[in-house]
This record gives sequence, C-alpha cells and structure tokens, in this order.
Amino acid sequence: MGTEGNEGKGGTSAPRTLAEALRARGDEGLAVLLRARPDLLVPVPGDLTQLATRAGTRASVVRALERLDRFSLQTAEALAVAPDPAPYPVLLGLMAGDEGDPAIEAALPGAVALLRDQALVWGDDERLRLVRTARELLAPSPQHPSPTGLGPTVAEATSGMSPTRIQEILAAVGLPTTHDPVSAVAALTELFTDRERMAALLDGAPTDALGVLDRLVWGPPYGEVTPNPAPPVRWLRDRGLLLPATARTVVLPREAALHLRGGRAHRVPEPVPPVVAPARSVATAEGRPQVVDSAAAGQAYTALATVEELLREWHEGGPPVLRSGGLAVRDLKRTAAALDVPEPVAAFWVELAYAAGLVAPDGEADERYAPTPAYDEWLDLPTAERWARLVAAWLPATRTPGLVGGQDTKGRTLSALGPDLDRGAAPEVRRRVLTLLAGLPAGTSPDPDTLLARLRWERPLRGSAAAAGTDLRARLATWALAEAELLGITGRGALSSPGRALLTPAQAYGDAPAPGTGTPHATPVAGPATTAGDTAASSPAGTATTTGAAPADGPAAGAEPRGRLGDGGISVTEAAEGAARAAALLAPLLPEPVDHVLLQADLTAVAPGPLRRPLAETLSVLADVESKGGATVYRFTPASVRRALDAGQAAADLHAFLAAHSRTPVPQPLAYLIDDVARRHGHLRVGAASAYVRCDDDAVLGEILADKRSASLRLRRLAPTVLAAQADPAALLEGLRAMGFAPAAESAEGDVLVTRAHARRTPPRTPPAPVPDGPPVPDATLLGAAVRAIRAGDQAAAVVRKEESSGHGGGDLPRTSAAETLATVQAAAMTGSAVWIGYVNADGAASQRVIAPVRVEGGFVTAYDHTADEVRTYPLHRITGVAEVADDQL
Repeated sequence: MGTEGNEGKGGTSAPRTLAEALRARGDEGLAVLLRARPDLLVPVPGDLTQLATRAGTRASVVRALERLDRFSLQTAEALAVAPDPAPYPVLLGLMAGDEGDPAIEAALPGAVALLRDQALVWGDDERLRLVRTARELLAPSPQHPSPTGLGPTVAEATSGMSPTRIQEILAAVGLPTTHDPVSAVAALTELFTDRERMAALLDGAPTDALGVLDRLVWGPPYGEVTPNPAPPVRWLRDRGLLLPATARTVVLPREAALHLRGGRAHRVPEPVPPVVAPARSVATAEGRPQVVDSAAAGQAYTALATVEELLREWHEGGPPVLRSGGLAVRDLKRTAAALDVPEPVAAFWVELAYAAGLVAPDGEADERYAPTPAYDEWLDLPTAERWARLVAAWLPATRTPGLVGGQDTKGRTLSALGPDLDRGAAPEVRRRVLTLLAGLPAGTSPDPDTLLARLRWERPLRGSAAAAGTDLRARLATWALAEAELLGITGRGALSSPGRALLTPAQAYGDAPAPGTGTPHATPVAGPATTAGDTAASSPAGTATTTGAAPADGPAAGAEPRGRLGDGGISVTEAAEGAARAAALLAPLLPEPVDHVLLQADLTAVAPGPLRRPLAETLSVLADVESKGGATVYRFTPASVRRALDAGQAAADLHAFLAAHSRTPVPQPLAYLIDDVARRHGHLRVGAASAYVRCDDDAVLGEILADKRSASLRLRRLAPTVLAAQADPAALLEGLRAMGFAPAAESAEGDVLVTRAHARRTPPRTPPAPVPDGPPVPDATLLGAAVRAIRAGDQAAAVVRKEESSGHGGGDLPRTSAAETLATVQAAAMTGSAVWIGYVNADGAASQRVIAPVRVEGGFVTAYDHTADEVRTYPLHRITGVAEVADDQL
C-alpha cells in the first residue's frame, strides 16, 4: 500500500516495533516520511530508532494529525477505537459499516497508505497499529471525548465494578454466570458484538429504553441519572447497556453503540473531498476568458496606482511608529481616507508595501514610517515588473492584514505594521486557494461556500479550535480571495491567465494533491474538469489511485518546489519565479501610459488613461484629483495653482506645460486662474523675526489688520510696509492663505523661498522574512543526505564489537592506550578493515563511531566514517580507544 504496503511481508516476520517497520522501508519510503513530517529532521536523527522515537512524540504526532485530511483523520480515529492491533477487515467494517460503502472501500486503502507513510500507522494488513501517542490523543475518555462519539469498551467501563454486579448483569441478559470477572466481561463483550444475539436482546427492550439509546448512540455517550432512575434506564442498566461511569453518570459501552450504529465508527464518513462548485462564468461565448484577464489587468494597474499614492502620501515622512510597534488607529483612518478605501483595504496596502520592502520605520529618535530606497528602484521598473514585485511579496508573506483591528490573546488591539500579525498557515492557504481556482474551467469563479468546505475537508478542525469554532484557515481563505482580486490575480472572482502562471505546471491545472498530505485526491469541480469518485483500489492494502491525480506519495518530481516554507507553503524563490511568468502574460494586457490630458472649461482636466510618470507627477502638484476610475479627473483650484507656484514654477511655465500636454485648447477660465493667482503670489512676504509680513502696498497690510481672522496671529504694524507677528512663519503663512491671500516665504536675504517637497527615505531595509509555523519542507538534496545519514547511523548502531560478542565491553566507549590505538588503526589502514572507536570532540561530547582508516600520519587518522557516511579526519589524541568489529558485521 503506497510506499510501505508490503512492509513486514518481505521478511521472516511482521515488524514488532515502529523502528523495525521503518527499517523495512526503502530509501524512498523514508524520504516520503521526512517530506511529510519535516519536524523529524530537526536535527537529523542519528539512526532509525531515534527517528521512530521522535515520530512518536506528542508534539510531532499532534502536528501530523493536524495536517491530515478529514477521511484520513477519520481512519485514524477509527483505529483508535478498534482493537490493537486491528486487521484491515475490522477497520473497513468500522468505516463502511455492516452494509458496506463502495466509496469508502475505494478510498480507505489510500488513507491507510497515507497514515503508514507518515508513520502514524505501522504493521501489515493483519496487524495495523496506530502509534501509541496518536491512540492516546484520539481514543475516547471522559476528559477528551472521541470525535467518533463512542465511549469506553465494556472491559474499560467495568474495570472498577464489583464482581457480583458483573455476574448480575450476565444473569439479566440470560448468560450463565462465570467464576471470575475476566471471563464474565469477555462473555458480555461477545454478546454485544454478536449482531443476532444483540438484536434479539434489543427486541425485548421497552420503547422508552430504545429512545434513551437513540439519544446516546452518536454521542456524547454519557448521561446523568438520579439515585432512583426511571424504569427504562433501570432496564438498560440492569443489562449492561448502560454502565456506571461515576456515581451520577452512566455510559453507553462502545460495543453496544457500534451495534446500534450498524458497525460505523462515524456518523458521516467523508471519503471523497467536497466538490468546488462554480458560482458563475464570465467567459465569452466562445469560452475564452478575455473578460477575466481584462478585469484582472485593470485591477493590477489600480493596485500599482494605489501603492504609489500611498507612498506619495508618506513621501515626506509618514505617520509615527507606536511605542509598541505599528500604526495608530487614527493614522490608519487618515491613510484610508487619503486612498479613498475602507480601513481593512488600507491595512492590506500598507502591509503589502511593507512586505515588498517599499516602506519601513526610519530608525530615527522620533521614529516614523517612510519609503525605502527600494521604492525609488521599484518606480523605475516597467509596469508589469512592478506588479510582479508586489505579487512575489504577497504569495509567501505570513503577515496577515485581515487580523488588523482584532485582538490578540491578551485583549490588545492588533495594529497594521505591528507585531503578532504573522500566521504561518497563510502562504499555504493562498497557494491552495489559487490551486483550487485553477481546477475550475477557465473564466469561472468559485462558490465561496464550497471552496471553504473543501478547505475544511483538507484540514479539519481539531481540539480547542473545533470546540470554539474558530476556523483560521477559513478566514485566511476568505482574505486570500479578496486580496487576489485587489492585486489583479483574479478578475471578477475567476483566476486570470497571469494568475495561473503563478502556480507550478501541476497546480495550474488543479491536479496537485492536497498540500502537506500527499493524499491522492484530484480537485473535483462541477464541470469538464476531473470529478470526484474516480478512485479505485487495487487491493485491500493497495494504492488508491485517482484519475488525473498525482502519485499517492506526494507531488511528483518537479511538482514540489525548493525550500518550501512550512507544510504546503511557498518559497520566496518560487514566488519570484511564478511572478515573473505572470508578469510576462500581464504586460500585453496593461494599458499604455498616455502623455496628454483633456482640459475642460469647468477648471478640470480628464486623463483618458494612465499618465506617464513625469506628467502625472507635475499634474498632481498643479491640480487635485477629483475622481478616479477608467479616466482620472483633476480639478484646478487657487490652492493647487499656488502649490505649483510655491514649488518654483512660474506662470509662464504652467501655461507652457498645459499647452504642451493638452489635446484641447487651454480654456480661458484656467488661464485667468493661473494669471490671477500668480499676480498675487509673493505680493506679501513672510520671514522670520518671530515672523513678519512685508508688502509694498500698505493698504493690503491695513486690510489684514482689520480682518478679525488675523486676531490669532497677533499682528502689529512696525512700519507702513511691515507687520510683526507672534506666530512662527509656517503658521503665519497658513493663516494668511486661509484669509485668501497668496503670501510667499522669503530668506534672510529677501529672496523668495521655493518650497519643494522633501523626499524622506529610510536607510536600506530588508523586507520582513516570512515566519512559517514549522520547519521548511526539505528539498530532494537534503532528503537524500538525511536518509543516507540515518541509514549509516543505523548500520553503525547495529555493529557489534568483538568484546560485546564475547560478553565483554557492555557498550561503553572502548579504552586502549595511545600506542595500542595507533597500532590498531595503522593495521586497519593496511588491511582495509573497519574498527570501532570512541571519540571525544572539542566540546567534550563523547560518541562511538565505526571507521575504515585510509591514512594515518601527523597525529591524525583519515577514515571513512560509516556513522556519518563520509570521509573525515580525526586527531589521534581525541580517540579514547579502539576495538575490532565482529567478523559478521559490515
């Protein structure tokens, strides 16, 4: 079955331990295990016994169980309530029931193969064993009810019962009494597991008693009783169909519950993954998804414009960094208002810019957020490559903007750019969502409910998360769909052609297995793609195969990316490669920037498309954006014209600029507006005394003094053409502008100060690294090296010294004199034989090694180390002693 379907059958006997079962595997079987459970490689186990021990630890088993799909987990749960060991037919009966189920019969071999590949189950088909830790986690108990809803066995429930009471139960069900409680329990168990005799017993039960059983049969199996129970409960209790759990609690024994269930361990087994149904199709009549690609391309351009606008807002220094890190709520509100988007969307754009390395804290004493030098480099890239940079940052990012505004475990509000936003499952969920979208027909969006149902099948909730109903993966999937739409990876909910290019070739057509499981399931969709129910079993322990699916032992060669983050995640390198492929497809779909606008008589300018950068930058200073969309509308106002004049532009420059870039004549109202503002611009001069105002026209100064709005500036006349103020120059400038004047700042020499925007940049910053929720999935090179090292360590651990074979030595480090050590290794080098050495490294750690000396000189011995499976050099003074290896070893 799978990789290890015949383990134990090729040898003289079945494996007695998990270590023996692992030892019977081939190298590919070990690689499958280490790929599925990469935590077993940290650090690399010294031998197979150590690997088996680590595979049975609670933390590792919990992690493996959390990454099983629903049917594989149901199979493990059934084994936890089955006899230990359990023959395959018994397990099949627990899963399919007395009546059988073809879908379960077809899918069960694959589930058992998966559990066996991941070392959660071992033994041949006659003796299937769930590892002890998994059985402890999944077996029913009053403190931790089983997901099956079953209770304890008759033997477990009667363990504290008096022998007399057990004999009374036997008599009540018509069985002969026995001489000991063990045989009495065995007789009662045999009755409850005999379908015909059990049916006859229940035929004589009162109707109300059957109603009590109906309430307990699917769990929970416990019920409270009074000291004087009702007749139906007394009838059941007298016959052992309800056994005491505590003084006030009874329990339905497992064997009785299974009879009432028809042999099923689960109420609703789910052998086939749910179908991801299409919601609607936006493809053209010919079936070509140009509509999707066009919508996605338009949204991709909007994404770039939004990020540019965000960084332009923070061009001179963004909002301050909170003492605890992150962005204040009021600053996020201001940013959302500036971008004209809801706050959750603003949090996404801020986090995306941060993940792409375009924004970061500046590191100053009064720390603020600001663009990084990488932002300037990003602006110089072609449009499609800028988009690819954003997507390559989004795919592997573990920071989760959707959490912003929520609370952490201590009740503190999570802020954008703040700590505690990393969720290691985010990259894997994004990749899986895109893969499932790729399994739908081109141009089709998914029904969100069926998509979430599929994800819940692939990673069912367990433990506290299931009890609380907090499905983080479902929320991550919902956020992934929304974020993909914002980035233009999807268009109108359907995966675009550039979006497919982000995936590997196998994933792009929806035929990759469920991530992290190696489950041989295709991606079922309602349409012409592969549908569910195509699995078939070659034998009870054979490999389940699926039409169009990848092999059962995980992704095929080439489908598993290098250095993947966590289980089913995506590496930074793979994300960059996929984004580059997508950018090549997106580039022809993006609109070409235009170099002109359409000026209108109502003091507006219409940009018929995206503007070239120099034109867009100048126009953003000269006018205010009034509306966005397919065409951007700019409005000219006195304040915006004054802003351009403050930046050093002259009226003639503005007239020339508009004439050069407008496809329509410059309207007379706009020309008058520019000339009028320019005529008054600089007529008043503001400098630093505290501050002063000077003007050649003393009537203007008189008008200012008479205006009530100037009271806050506390002005007084020093001379006919000079006013002094008790406000600083900046406040004085703003106050006069609010009164309708157009003052200009001047230097100490009396020259007009040109106030251009000061670009603030942080020092070079590294983008935040993803924080996976586990060790990365090893690549083929690391897997091969790890398997060789484990094999070599296992072989060395099995080597017997001659002293041990004679009953001496006891397994301690060999001890010999320096002269004897030198003579022995020299002789081994000449004969090419292997020896056992004790070695103490520079840190004082002692170990035993099996080496084949090659050369001995200069106080060092160079040898092939069987333990490490490589050639190494050892100082002779660190070798504690040498012993010959038994003749039948190595």
